[in-house]
Amino acid sequence: MEVHHHPHVEKKNFKEYFLEFLMIFLAVTMGFIAENIREHFVDKWKEKHYIESLYEDLKNDTARLSVLIDYDDKKIAALSNMSNCYDTVMKNVKASYCMADMVDQSRTNRNFDISDRTLRQLANAGGFHVLEQSDADSIIAYETLFRNYHNYESTAFQEAQDNVRNTLNLLADFRANKELQSSPSITGDTAKGKLDMPLLFSDDKVLLNKYFNESLIYLRVHKGQRGFLIRLKARAEGLIKYYKDKHQLD
Repeated sequence: MEVHHHPHVEKKNFKEYFLEFLMIFLAVTMGFIAENIREHFVDKWKEKHYIESLYEDLKNDTARLSVLIDYDDKKIAALSNMSNCYDTVMKNVKASYCMADMVDQSRTNRNFDISDRTLRQLANAGGFHVLEQSDADSIIAYETLFRNYHNYESTAFQEAQDNVRNTLNLLADFRANKELQSSPSITGDTAKGKLDMPLLFSDDKVLLNKYFNESLIYLRVHKGQRGFLIRLKARAEGLIKYYKDKHQLD
């Protein structure tokens, strides 16, 4: 019968166990620190990318807003003359040429859509967490203002414009309306010069009065919409300066 002898294994003392534990602990800790440093640099790179992208979006927004505010200024100027036109038409419904500018300026609208390329990236990729709180708050405030504008434009403004158009369809002579519809809007010439015939088909003064009342509401909500655009432009310009100064952008 064979007898197997087990090799003698020297037991480690406490100091050796402690050194092994310390080495493992340090390796894990250094790995954790290295990963945090790497994530920090990645987040900083992402932050810089988002801010630069948003900066370009804001410049596009301000350019577009400037065009739209100028467009609205021309519309509001034309619609602001409706009182004299009302008096003229109520005295003589055939003298309806003064309404041509009102019709021309209320037939279309140019709405504003925010440049949301960066906002979609931030939302879809959960990118807001890499931004400083002040930067994130400024972006959210700008987007909130746009949402308020969009809600106003799609409700109060759209309803007022629909009312004016629907009542005009009951009043306007088809041939005159067709001539106006085929002319470019806001060309610098008055719409009156585009017509060679009376605008009105109906001489219903109750309906005419309704049209002018609805046009007055349309003018009021148009001024409200323009106010939103002005505030959006001021906010965008403020953010451009803020990001330019804070992040040294060109």
